[in-house]
Amino acid sequence: MDRMNIVIVGHVDHGKSTVIGRLLADTGSLPDGKLEQVKATCAKNAKPFEYAFLLDALKDEQSQGITIDAARCFFHTKKREYIVIDAPGHIEFLKNMITGAARAEAALLVIDAKEGILENSKRHGYLLSMLGIRQVAVLVNKMDLVGYSEETFRAIEKEYGDFLKGFNVKPDAFIPMSAMNGVNMIARSSEMPWYRGLTVLEQLDTFQHESSSEAYPFRFPVQDIYKFTEQDDDRRILAGTVYTGKIKAGEEVIFLPSKKRTRIKAIEEFNTPPKQEAAAGEAIGFTTETQLYIKPGELMVKAGDPLPAVSTRFKATLFWMGHDPLVKGKKYKLKLGAARVSLRLVEVLSVLDTSEQTLSSRKEQVDRHDVAECVFETSKPVAFDKAADLPETGRFVIVDHYEIAGAGIILEAFAEDRSILREHVARREQIWERSAIDAGKRAATYGHRPGFILIVGKVHTGKQMIAKTLEERLVQKGLKAFYLGISNLISGIGSELPTGGESQEEVVRQLGELGRIITESGQIFITTASDLDDADIETLRILNTPNEILVLNVGESQLDRVKPDLRFEPWSEVEEAIGRIFSWLKQKRIIPS
Repeated sequence: MDRMNIVIVGHVDHGKSTVIGRLLADTGSLPDGKLEQVKATCAKNAKPFEYAFLLDALKDEQSQGITIDAARCFFHTKKREYIVIDAPGHIEFLKNMITGAARAEAALLVIDAKEGILENSKRHGYLLSMLGIRQVAVLVNKMDLVGYSEETFRAIEKEYGDFLKGFNVKPDAFIPMSAMNGVNMIARSSEMPWYRGLTVLEQLDTFQHESSSEAYPFRFPVQDIYKFTEQDDDRRILAGTVYTGKIKAGEEVIFLPSKKRTRIKAIEEFNTPPKQEAAAGEAIGFTTETQLYIKPGELMVKAGDPLPAVSTRFKATLFWMGHDPLVKGKKYKLKLGAARVSLRLVEVLSVLDTSEQTLSSRKEQVDRHDVAECVFETSKPVAFDKAADLPETGRFVIVDHYEIAGAGIILEAFAEDRSILREHVARREQIWERSAIDAGKRAATYGHRPGFILIVGKVHTGKQMIAKTLEERLVQKGLKAFYLGISNLISGIGSELPTGGESQEEVVRQLGELGRIITESGQIFITTASDLDDADIETLRILNTPNEILVLNVGESQLDRVKPDLRFEPWSEVEEAIGRIFSWLKQKRIIPS
């Protein structure tokens, strides 16, 4: 039987749970004896029966009378089965409401006819549009409390309809009803002869399924890479879930933002034979024909499909739920697909008051429960689609203090002609207090020019031996050289650069700032690092401005666009490597011939 996910939202106490309870009871979807059991419990406790009690599974909900989490239940009509999500209406649980609504194809939005359109009625309407839910029926509930007045219903229909137009949402229907009395739930009622539209159940059956995710371009966020070593098994399996589209073994793929290309060798699942095709919704593993160095967070796409944007800047609409406001200058974490990168607010373009539907362009921060249009910048390039084109890879969340504080959709990508990092370096150089000894005089005294020598490669390839021996040979010749171990920057991390995440970004930033200081002093600065990518090298180059950075690679290259100045095999003969480096330094005129 066909199945559809729907969500029911609305302001607290406007009757969402009662609507669902009534649907369960009137469609015969309750377990045998459940309705009688709840009625008996109410009678025993001298408590009037309510259909909402059928859903109150949580103690907190029963005692406080509010829905805290997004509870799921099931009912069916002759046409299909429904999974209905009862999302919280209380303002403090909007985060839970978003979680529930994100899985739905259609929505019922409940408004109390007597109380009218309240703050969360508007917030929920906006959030449904932000989540891309276009099939919406507005249920004007508790019509019995206003004497089934057509005038009251029409006033709500006009006011709320005009409000939703501002978000390009056109409800499929406004239905006057009374969930408690079963009016217009399953069948039309005599109480409102002026209403000739569909009942709630009839309206649900008119909703259509969204286009299949398989029809969209192929998108596969790489969540992890598994490497097998036993029994001469050298496979690297890229694991994750296919968001959209489909792909076959042998097809060419591109990884973004690295832009690396290869072909799918095999499609694999645990304890099953290899597959020939994978499609949207499948948790799957891929092996590739070429053993590429891929990091978790990359987005695998199919060559020939429309490609997503790759940038560090984008414009987005955001709903902020954090206790602290969203402010400029503070570092947050962006979660977009499988990507996890640092994020900063660049500009607040406008803030929308969803209650009054007014825009303000004067705010410098985004406060709790604000809806804002903002420009953001990530610490590294990320791949994404505009939400209007492909919602699955155009939605994101922002984490602050280890909690989800914001949810948004990407409107467009911006060119990377400006960046917070470049602006920081420009300000730094403007106020840099320079020594009385200029670079030329210092070079003449030391007998060499300054330089930043970065030796990259995987762990256990002999990088540190080369670096320390290089420092020793330079000092023996009377030159000013200094080797820094990465572990000196952050205690407790270990001898290698931490892989991925905020720790790596912070170490790279510290390394760049320190390199700027040491090269300014006229010395040759030497260090090693593992798992750096092109974006990390670019960050170091920007931070080391105006001095030069020279890159040596030991072993398998992890870089794509950046071309190392010298390459060495793992565990190369040290003296031979030092000889090559000295020749190269002389060629670059860093040390004398």
